[in-house]
Amino acid sequence: MCARRLVVLASEDIGNADPRGISVATAGLQAVELIGMPEAAISLAQVTTYLASAPKSNASYQALKSAQQIVRETGPLPIPMALRSSKTAFSKKLGFGEGYKYSHEGGRGYVAQQFLPDEIKSLNFYAPKELGFEKTIRQYLQWLRQEAWPSEDK
Repeated sequence: MCARRLVVLASEDIGNADPRGISVATAGLQAVELIGMPEAAISLAQVTTYLASAPKSNASYQALKSAQQIVRETGPLPIPMALRSSKTAFSKKLGFGEGYKYSHEGGRGYVAQQFLPDEIKSLNFYAPKELGFEKTIRQYLQWLRQEAWPSEDK
């Protein structure tokens, strides 16, 4: 039970501020399964102290909750045509895959394109914080898009 909660903690409360946290927590859970108690308590202590010391961010969790709320409000929305599979002649005839941009062809391994349905295309669910590794993610996204990240001031 304790090991399970540590795995949840690693994603819910630490997230991408220290993405190694989920690996450490999962390894702790596996240690409990492999060696059992009381020896696994040593592994759980290591996991607990690691996670307690890690920077914290719930930005991924908040993004998930926001996306789930949008789905509850809008119901299923159509997938953009460019993202639909065009593997068959019939799907190509329907326009599936038309306008798809291959990210690897972009100079930075990124090409701006629409991934969300038209009704919600302007939404941004994930807002990395200036903490731990998320600061690096935020900087990378800024570099990738060569634009300023929207202000967190609301």
